[in-house]
Amino acid sequence: MTETPLIWIPRPVHGDALTLLREHADVRLGYGDEAVTFEEIADRVVGILLRTARVDGEMMRRAPALSIVARHGVGLDTVDLVTAGERGITVTTTPTANTRSVAEHTIALLLAVRRGIGIAVRGDGDVRAAVQGRELADSTLGLVGFGRIASTVARIARHGFGMRVLAFDPMRSADDIVADGAEPATLNRLLAASDAVSLHVPLTPETHRLIGLDELLTMPKGGVVVNTSRGGILDEDALLTALRRGHLAGAGLDVTVVEPLPADHPLRQEHSVIITPHVGAQTAEAMRRMAVDAANRIIEHLA
Repeated sequence: MTETPLIWIPRPVHGDALTLLREHADVRLGYGDEAVTFEEIADRVVGILLRTARVDGEMMRRAPALSIVARHGVGLDTVDLVTAGERGITVTTTPTANTRSVAEHTIALLLAVRRGIGIAVRGDGDVRAAVQGRELADSTLGLVGFGRIASTVARIARHGFGMRVLAFDPMRSADDIVADGAEPATLNRLLAASDAVSLHVPLTPETHRLIGLDELLTMPKGGVVVNTSRGGILDEDALLTALRRGHLAGAGLDVTVVEPLPADHPLRQEHSVIITPHVGAQTAEAMRRMAVDAANRIIEHLA
């Protein structure tokens, strides 16, 4: 008789995903009243449904039966891909499940920063004189990276606010970028022409600190930056310098190098910076889609 495969879920996920998986596997949770640790099931675990925890090489080496890590989301920086490849472990993501949620959060941050909402909310006394926001209409948005989320941002920006949209993505052809509603541009041209720049690339050795001080100072004076991708793509020290010099008008960050960002971090003292704690994908709709999609990837793999 074939043993029922054991799936471990270290962090809470939507109940619909648990219901699906329990029809095909022995599901063990790393949270709640009946929580089990990885050490307790390492010798038998076949799959991990991963949300915010990490799966490193040591964990993989201690789990001889592990054959799939299904990521609840799109980022893969929490998984040791090198070891996974060496051991033949499948790693999956849910690339479309949070597209709309992150795109809407990007627009929300863009609006908040352009309208000076951080200054208005956190400023002392009568701040009306200090708050002179800018409309999105007839301004230019530059998208660094042009995948699913960025192309959704482009459609909202163009059709909802009348913005001109530029996009830089060396992995996509100029024709594809045009077909998805943006004008292709080099990174330098995009930065120089954009009133607002939004980052949409994965964190890799090539994209680490992709946007530094030189890039920020290439932007027009009074520009703003939004990052809903990964901390580390934007050089935070460079951002502080550009803000304090008065070159940039503000920034909206859903991701930072250290998460959560400490209360005494210098960026938190800047009223023109709005920081949210990596919640771009956390809508009720997206959380269910990501959990169910990840569960289905495991079920397909087991089959």
